[in-house]
Parts: sequence; C-alpha cells; structure tokens
Amino acid sequence: MSSATKRFLTFGLGLLLINALSAFIYTRVDLTEDKRYTLSGGTQQLLGTLPARVHVDVFLTGKLPPGFKRLETAVRETLDEFEAEAGSNISFRFIDPIAGTSEAQLQLLERLAKLGLQPTNLFANQGGTRTEQLIVPGAVISYEGKEAGVLLLKGNKAASPAEQLNQSYEGVEYQLAAAIRRLTQPEGSRKRVGLVFGHTQVPPERFSDLLASIQEQYDLFFVDLKKPGPVEGVDALLVLKPDQPFAENEVFKLDQYVVKGGKALFFVDGTRVDSVSVQGSYAQPLSIGLDDLFFNWGARINRNVIKDLACGVIPLNVGTLGDKPNVQLVPWRFYPVLNSFGDSPITRNMDAVASRFLSTMDTVRTKGIQKTVLLKTSPYTTVLNLPALIAYNEARQQPDPATYTGGVKMAGVLLEGEFTSLFANQLLPDSLKQGFRAKSQAGKVLICSDGDMMVNDVDYKRKAPLPLGYDRFSQKQFANKEFALNAIDYMIDPKGLIMARTREVPLRPLDTIKLGQERTWWQAINVLGPLGLLAVGGLVWQFFRRRRYA
Repeated sequence: MSSATKRFLTFGLGLLLINALSAFIYTRVDLTEDKRYTLSGGTQQLLGTLPARVHVDVFLTGKLPPGFKRLETAVRETLDEFEAEAGSNISFRFIDPIAGTSEAQLQLLERLAKLGLQPTNLFANQGGTRTEQLIVPGAVISYEGKEAGVLLLKGNKAASPAEQLNQSYEGVEYQLAAAIRRLTQPEGSRKRVGLVFGHTQVPPERFSDLLASIQEQYDLFFVDLKKPGPVEGVDALLVLKPDQPFAENEVFKLDQYVVKGGKALFFVDGTRVDSVSVQGSYAQPLSIGLDDLFFNWGARINRNVIKDLACGVIPLNVGTLGDKPNVQLVPWRFYPVLNSFGDSPITRNMDAVASRFLSTMDTVRTKGIQKTVLLKTSPYTTVLNLPALIAYNEARQQPDPATYTGGVKMAGVLLEGEFTSLFANQLLPDSLKQGFRAKSQAGKVLICSDGDMMVNDVDYKRKAPLPLGYDRFSQKQFANKEFALNAIDYMIDPKGLIMARTREVPLRPLDTIKLGQERTWWQAINVLGPLGLLAVGGLVWQFFRRRRYA
C-alpha cells in the first residue's frame, strides 16, 4: 500500500471518528470579544431545568430598518442559544405581524395589545419621500396554556435611537428569560416577599399595580410587626411609604431581620406635605423612628425637599381662554425625574424614574458595608430646608438656572455587607435577649428617600388603578415598577437571572464623514477585492503546477 493511500485512509478514518464523537459530545465556543453568545449562569440553570416545552413567537421581523434588523438578529441568536441549552423544551418562530389579510392583522394586533405589546410606527425619509411602517417589537411566550408578552424594545428614552436599540440588544436575554421564569415557576419553589403593613395611610389600591406584579413572580405575605415574634420566613421585606412611627420593638425586629441575613427595601419620605394654605402647601419634617437604624447601616435621609429643573409636570390654570379657564401642563420642580443611575444590574439601561417631594440622602462610613448609589438627580438642583412653603405660584414662574446650583443629589442607595445591630451595646429586656445577634451573615438593604416612587396613580373616571410609574398628565410611562422588580430580583437572587442585565455590547458606529468621502473606494475594495484574490490564487497555483510538472 502506497504512502498516499495510507494518508488518505488515515484522513478518512479520522473524519469518521470525529463524526461519531460529535453525536455524543456537544460543545460550542464563543470567540466574540463581548461574549454575546454566552448565556449567564442563571439563564443556563433556568433553561436546563424546564419542566415542559416552552414556545416563543417573535413578531419583530419583516422588512425592518438596519437598527431593528440588528435587534431581530440578536433575538434570533439568543433563542438559538436557548434552544442549544434547553433542547426540545424550547421552540420558536418569527411571525410578520403585518403579513396576511387585513382581518387577520387586526385580530393579531388586538391579541398582542391585550398582552401589553402595542404596535410602533416607524417614520423615515427615503429618497425625499416620508414613509411609515408598522412594527411590533415584542414576543409572546407560551407554556401549558399560559401566555406572557415580552417587550423587546427597552432602554432609556433619553438616549439616542441607536443607543436605545443597543440597550435593547443588551437586554434581550434577560427579558426573554425573566418571562420564561414567570410562566414556568412551580408553585412550591417561588420565593417569598413580605410587605410591612399598618404604618401607612395610603389606601391599598395605590399599591395595587406593584403588588400584582410582585405576585406574578413571588408569593406575597403581609407582615405585622406588632405581633410577637421575629420576622421570619420571607426572602425579602418591603416597607412602602410609611407615615406612622415605628415603636422600638418594631425597629428591633427590622434590625434583627437584616442582621440575620435578611434583605429589606425601604421607600421612605423625609418630608410630609399635607397642610394647605392659600399660598400653597407646607412641607414639614417627617420622622417615623427609623433614623437611628438607617444611620447605623450607613445612610441618612435628610429633612429637606429638592427642586430640580429635570422634573415632571402638573396641570395649572394659567388664566382664561375666552370664557373658559386655560389649563396648561407646566413643569413642577418639586417632582424630580431621576435619569442618572449608579453602576448596578438593578439600574442598567433603565429608563427614568419619577419622584415627588424628594429629600436628599447622605452616606456615612460604616465598617464592612459596601454602598452603591442607585438613583441620582440632575446637576441642576436646589434644596429647601424644612419647614418650607411649596407655593403654587412657583409653577408659573420661569426658573433662574443660576439659582439651581446644588449639584447632583443622591435619592437611592444599596447597602451590602455584614450589618452590626443597633442594639449591640444596649441592655435588652429578657423578652428580646433570646435569639439576639449583634452581628452575623451578610445582608442587603435598599433605601430610597421617596415613598411616592412606589405609589401608582388612579384613573378616577374608570375608578381603576393606573400602572406604577404612569403619569396621567403627561401620559408618560416611567420605570418605577421596573426599578422595584429589578431590586427585589437582585436582593433575592443576586447571581441569578439579574446578572444577564450586566451584558455589555459596545456600540461601534461608523465614521459618517469618512464614509461619505471614501464610499466609492470601499465599495470597489469589497467588489473587486475578492475577485482579485481569486485571480492571484489561480496564478500562483498555475505557477507551482507548471513548475512541478514541466
């Protein structure tokens, strides 16, 4: 047998062996710099333990502009990775929502609207002609007769369209995985969230949207601190807009819950705005007995109120229009809009958060506690010390930017680490000594200086609650609910699905000036370059062939 024949047989046997092994060994290698084809650990765990088949219908497809085409490609690639991880338990398809008859389109769009997926009109100028295109940037996930809508176009609306699309690109994995988790979670495996009640006069319907959203993912329980015994059996504890003081034994229970490794979220006002005069409302200090506890943890809510040029609006009668009052939407600088965030999975690529009568916060040095600022105001602020008059006439006046030089103020902070008890060096009664811990395993605390962040508005005509973060005056949807749900998710499972929000895909825009100047050159390179390489390769091959066989 000749050496050439041996080499041929060896090569053939090697291919057969590799092909046989590939049926038993499966591997994929992500060679991209930003690891865009690598799923987070939490997503892999979720997909690897799916109890039954999940199907995904994606409606972001068809004849799309380049930016949305890139987002469609990201969704397709992500679902390919989901399928590679989950096998036959994941299936998907892409559906053009504007294909088919008009009646079928209408029925589909009505179905998607009920799932929270509203169509979006895209406007563009092509060849001097204005064009309009209807798209649905969303997907529907189905599991055992249940459905959930997933909005794929997310991100901060203050960013440029290209940046917002890139933020949506980065969030595809989390949006899809979070919806799959909501649908597939078994009843017995859901985490437990406790809500402290009895300390607020806000009616229950003003918290209804947040609580309903929490119940989609977690089991919700009410916690009464007045009952005997410690706070136990909940994975996270919510304290929403308290306006009634906490007794010392209630503060002790909150302290021990955190010291024993609990996770607590506080949305607390530093200001009470409830007394009304002819000139306006009076803002007064609000103390509910948590100041020492917060200070011991490393944070402080100050007794003041912030005015911010980046703010929401209120309707105001600015005069008359004929014989009718002229009501206009005017900026109300006591309603800051928070659009500056810290570096955290909770706030990454998040839209702005609305607040009302916000107070400033400070952090204090606390050993063993890591502090992450989550929410910040704009740099154009001024601070009023309390008590202060919040004059109605304030909205009529044109603000002087020279007086808004207070700088960026903190409105929310995350504290992580080993907390020391506020009661560590105090004499405790015998009833509290049992089970007391001065310092223990790591816990987490989130504190925001505005309770209204978690209060939804109400549609008084329909007598129905509005989504949390929706401003009925400006008809804008802010990210208050997303902030709360992200925070709870991070508190309960910091290494889980929330880590998918840390994905970063850098935007690499082309130099438009060079592109215009060198377009012809690069077009020629791309068209003629491959042909030239083929010609050179052919000539080299012929040269060596003739040299060998001449």
